[in-house]
Amino acid sequence: MKFTPLDAAFVARIRAGGPDANGLPAETAVSTGGGTPCRSCLHDVPEGEEFLICAARPFPTLQPYAETGPIFLCKAECVPWQDDGVPPIMTTSPDYLIKGYTADHRIRYGTGQVVKAGDLAREVQIRLSDPLLAYVDVRSARNNCFQSRVVRLGDKPPDIR
Repeated sequence: MKFTPLDAAFVARIRAGGPDANGLPAETAVSTGGGTPCRSCLHDVPEGEEFLICAARPFPTLQPYAETGPIFLCKAECVPWQDDGVPPIMTTSPDYLIKGYTADHRIRYGTGQVVKAGDLAREVQIRLSDPLLAYVDVRSARNNCFQSRVVRLGDKPPDIR
């Protein structure tokens, strides 16, 4: 399995002042050092560094299951997450919400669950063993903010709008 960052074209568009999923430019804030998970590098934005707040809809088209919500991005260019394993931003909360989606980007009922951070990789892998699932989204268990999409090794995640 592979945890993936947001689509690089979406991130570049936001950093260049382009519209987010709500058609608005991103807001700028300064990180206090924690609780500012960048959805590109999948690390917290370092304390004192500027970051962008924008709306993202991590689905290729509008449809009932295409949730839109706030996300953070490093304002300065960062290296998109390419490593193996669970990214740093998914080790700082006690638990996370996971949901499995089919190839047509619909939630597969029965796959959603709040899981402990230490169980995240195992629970995602269990869901990805279901051939009817195309990917699993990881979200904040507290605020429902999108964190990362997890796909099987070799699969490409859908574009983010």
